[in-house]
Amino acid sequence: MERLTSKNNPRVKAASALLDRRERKKTGLFLLEGARLCADAADNGVVIETLLLTDKAADKYPEEFALVRGVARDVFLLSEEAAEKLSDTANSQHFFCVCQRKTADLSIDPRGLYVFLDGVQNPDNLGAVSRTAEALGFTGLIVGAGCDPYSPKALRASMGALLRFPVTATADGGAWLRACREKGLRVLATVPDPSAEDITKLQLTSGAALVIGNEGSGVSDETLSLCTDRVTIPMAGKAESLNAAAAAAISMWELRRNA
Repeated sequence: MERLTSKNNPRVKAASALLDRRERKKTGLFLLEGARLCADAADNGVVIETLLLTDKAADKYPEEFALVRGVARDVFLLSEEAAEKLSDTANSQHFFCVCQRKTADLSIDPRGLYVFLDGVQNPDNLGAVSRTAEALGFTGLIVGAGCDPYSPKALRASMGALLRFPVTATADGGAWLRACREKGLRVLATVPDPSAEDITKLQLTSGAALVIGNEGSGVSDETLSLCTDRVTIPMAGKAESLNAAAAAAISMWELRRNA
């Protein structure tokens, strides 16, 4: 295995550049950090272009090293200095993969349950929603305008769900929602409005797409116009709204319970 000692090595610089969203979009690649996440990628058919790690990481995580090394196209050993150039965490494991973004589009199942994120900006929220959607057996997650599902923070917050679970990022969320309606799915906008339908009393007879809005402004007017229903979570006390990930978790639970 070739050893990369300088943080200015072209391969190290190219991998480090993937911490930037624009570079991920330009290249179709993303950077994973952490032995467990890299092993999840290898286990779930993600194409791994390059494995980069220090000697210490190879010794500390032998099972993950063997698994990822078996599918990676290239493997390089890093110096501590070069590894720090790639790190996006305070206590890095110095175990990294450069991977190809998934390209498969999510087909719409008329009986499926989907989550649609409308401008969600916080990567922690995106990661948490993906974990809950996977745990509750939803059909897929669609990410409209907002956070990049391949951002390092979103990938870490998802605990691998974004690598395992069917996820589609789209620049045209409206077209996807219209396609859901054409397939007979109910498109449910979650809103903090007591006049909307109580989601705990919702009964589903078909598939549904649950729309979660932006953390500050909620579901956009454009997206609201494409929804078939508005639903709300009844709340006591003086709280006016919930965190996006919390609202999504409660709403997904109710949809799964009443489906």
